[in-house]
Amino acid sequence: MSQFAARTRNLDGSLSPAEMQSEALRQYYRDHTDASRANAARTGLWLAVCVYLLFSIPDYILIADVAGATIKARFIVGLSFLAVIELLSKAKARARFLEVTCALALVFGYLFWLVPASQTVHAEDFKLYMVFGSIFMMGANLFFSFFIMLSVATSVAVLLIFFATIFYLYPADQTYIFVFGLFYVSCLIFTSYVNWKLNEERYNVFLNAMEAAHQHKQSELRGSALEELSNTDYLTGVENRRAIERRLREKWNDWQKDGQVFCAILVDVDFFKRYNDFYGHQAGDRCLILVAKALQTSLEPLKATVGRFGGEEFIVVAHVTGREQTAALAEEIRKTIEALTLVHSNRRDGQENVTVSVGASFTRPHSVFKLERLIDEADRALYSAKQNGRNCVRVFDPADPLTSDENENIAATLRIAVKNDLVSMAYQPIINMRTKQLEGVEALMRLKMADGTPLMPSQFIPVAERTGAIIELGLWAIRRVCEDVLVPGHAPLATVNVSATQLMSRGFALAVSTILDETGVSGEQLAFEITEGIDMAGQSDVIRCITALKAHGIRIWLDDFGTGFAGLSWLRLFPFDTVKIDRSFLSDTRGPAGRAMLEDIIRLIRNRGLKILIEGVETKDHTELMEELGIELGQGYFLGRPGPVADLVRVQTVRKARVARP
Repeated sequence: MSQFAARTRNLDGSLSPAEMQSEALRQYYRDHTDASRANAARTGLWLAVCVYLLFSIPDYILIADVAGATIKARFIVGLSFLAVIELLSKAKARARFLEVTCALALVFGYLFWLVPASQTVHAEDFKLYMVFGSIFMMGANLFFSFFIMLSVATSVAVLLIFFATIFYLYPADQTYIFVFGLFYVSCLIFTSYVNWKLNEERYNVFLNAMEAAHQHKQSELRGSALEELSNTDYLTGVENRRAIERRLREKWNDWQKDGQVFCAILVDVDFFKRYNDFYGHQAGDRCLILVAKALQTSLEPLKATVGRFGGEEFIVVAHVTGREQTAALAEEIRKTIEALTLVHSNRRDGQENVTVSVGASFTRPHSVFKLERLIDEADRALYSAKQNGRNCVRVFDPADPLTSDENENIAATLRIAVKNDLVSMAYQPIINMRTKQLEGVEALMRLKMADGTPLMPSQFIPVAERTGAIIELGLWAIRRVCEDVLVPGHAPLATVNVSATQLMSRGFALAVSTILDETGVSGEQLAFEITEGIDMAGQSDVIRCITALKAHGIRIWLDDFGTGFAGLSWLRLFPFDTVKIDRSFLSDTRGPAGRAMLEDIIRLIRNRGLKILIEGVETKDHTELMEELGIELGQGYFLGRPGPVADLVRVQTVRKARVARP
């Protein structure tokens, strides 16, 4: 009993809870180690019997006159106990029975040898030979892994047999009794102490192992819970954007490998902002929850995956056979939500219930060449559904000018954009949240048609990448940024977005180096933003290009962290200088789960020793939250809108004037 357990015994002598817990642990230890102890006892006895029988040789040498009797006794005892322990082993007996058998074998082995050996006429040899009796005592304490009480009992039995022999069976002089008696007693005390310490050490090792296993299990449970939390939308309970993008990647890999066709269906709740404003945010949350549950229930038989893509937009991913099945599934989704009959009387389009617009796309041979394009097609189809009055379904059609990005006008515009000054740059400030000073600017490309109609980046960037025009436009943008901002010193740093197409282009790093040399700009004044969403896995050309760019001092930033497919793999693979957290995480901080997620991401990035920039700073509350979280850099409309370089110069002039004002 441990000292702690002894101190916690109740006043009436009964076991205290602490002592009961200790006893329960020791019983668990005995039960848990039963099989190993049983096997150790069986193996130990076989070895002990072999050694016991080998001592027949000293019998012939030292007490030859009775050697026949002692050897016979050895074989009888040894083989008998081996037979017993084999029977117990076959009967699956518990370890304590096998250990008691081994203890008895030690005692009887000593006794059955000692009785015939004491009849020898070689008195002096026998008296010296008896010292080997201590081996039986040592075996009980050191050779076998007996618990302390059994080993002490065995050792005491051997000691008593020794004293009985020298007092009654083979009397010895006082000097012999004193010397060899002291030796036997010393062996008893020493080996028993060692056995006690070994038992305690084994028990402590077991407790430590059990604690480690418990901690490992708890860690796995926490990891599973955290993984589930990180993959689940905190409001609706369906998969969040991160999880759905991982599933999209899995489906995409299956499509690339085995040709398993799948579809991506975007589902947008019609006039949801009006619903929120009219019925309140709680009712709006309830609406999203009901929509999500309805989608999950109706699509469960198809083993489709439902996720929340952001705001009031959901996404469905499922295996299909082609266009017809994709259209049928999308229509089933629309009907399912319409059948909920959730009242929405503030629509002003003749409808009285909540409905959804649905846009879909599916993998097709020789058409969709990357996953991001599939999502873009579904998004364009969704846009077409909204343009056609909402509460309808559209499946992407490459021949439809409302959804296709193959529009010849855009492609033609890109070919003449630089020459005809149809492309320009806008600069959005990046603010140091601690000093409130301008840390740098992000360069954003703008394009207009020949008739002056502006085009969204989502309209012309995919076309530029597909046609290869992004190479010329990208180098033009880098040169313009250097000339507009860095050479005049309007900002200490400028960031430019680069695509996978540019990074995989041969000579891109050399072309950038040439621009730096010609403009006299240091590479440290320039940063390239790489979006997490682009697929560059296994692209050795990309890695070499990034390495070459960093050699020129150019900083590499990870853009839109948390929205793409790479996630932690990117942080491990590339030596980024700064990580830009996507604006969606800041907008989700209205709820505790959203804030907790943002804090987890911040801790993760800081543990990598990287700078953090958060996008989407739209309100004063956002700036206060960023200050509270100790974020270094911020970007958003509240801190500064994108504009031409003249606006940047004007704002900087005003800021400097304020600082200089006494």
